[in-house]
Amino acid sequence: MDLLDFLRNRRGVAKATDLNKAGFSDRALARALESGLVSRLKRGIYVAKGADPDVVAAFRANGRLTCVSAARFHGLWTLPGDPEGLHLSCGNGLPRSGVVNHAPCIHPVHPFLPIAGAADVLLHALRCQPELEALVLVQSAVSQALVTLEFLRAKLPGNRNGRARAILDLVLPRADSLLEVLAHTHFVRAGLRVLMHVQLPGVGEVDCLVNDCLVIELDGGTHLEAKQVKKDQYRNNASIRGGRLVLRYYYSDVVHNPERMVAEVLAVLASREAGHFGPPRSRPDWLTAS
Repeated sequence: MDLLDFLRNRRGVAKATDLNKAGFSDRALARALESGLVSRLKRGIYVAKGADPDVVAAFRANGRLTCVSAARFHGLWTLPGDPEGLHLSCGNGLPRSGVVNHAPCIHPVHPFLPIAGAADVLLHALRCQPELEALVLVQSAVSQALVTLEFLRAKLPGNRNGRARAILDLVLPRADSLLEVLAHTHFVRAGLRVLMHVQLPGVGEVDCLVNDCLVIELDGGTHLEAKQVKKDQYRNNASIRGGRLVLRYYYSDVVHNPERMVAEVLAVLASREAGHFGPPRSRPDWLTAS
């Protein structure tokens, strides 16, 4: 592996000590600097062209990426939208322009990149982010077995962490996508009885069963493929044959228009309670015609 490949494997940035440990001599580093493909970010830090800008910024600020700024490095779900400022743990509490400075990291960190470990990332997010943004981060970490809810609760004692612990109460035992945890939260907040990943005879596993009568499926991008669409429609038929209505929602519904989604679910449930989906009171003409 040459020096540039080594840097690219480290998001484009490395400390001189790490380069030396990897066997790159001062002469090799000098040649790379002369070529213009590598530059000195600051004393003891070298950066290649095309380096990850967040990693570069963290090295420059002597901080570690954390909270939402570190989510992608741990494979955590996030809601759309650009976070306000770069979230770093700089450890000194001094204000920096364009930086949201978090508490010092107290758990194991990335071995060579300026990135907080998953535990600190989640604890910082629970104290910093709005409820749903923090929830999807924690849900994805728990689903990947990066941390446990018990571990996080133990790290959040006292009244000042009451809001953070309340977010942990919304985490599901299993969630295959951020759509599931968001939909579950919105429906529960609307006062509905919600079961997730329910096995129905003749249908298979459905995403949500609301009030034991309404199946709700949450469709990602793969559900738009022709083969999957046909399969989903047959599943809809099977659900209705079994006496349950079906609604399907997509990413834009759950993430961008949750109020409209919940209102529609409530309207369907109200119609069902009013008997609008039951048998007609009189026999229609099309049944009596010969």
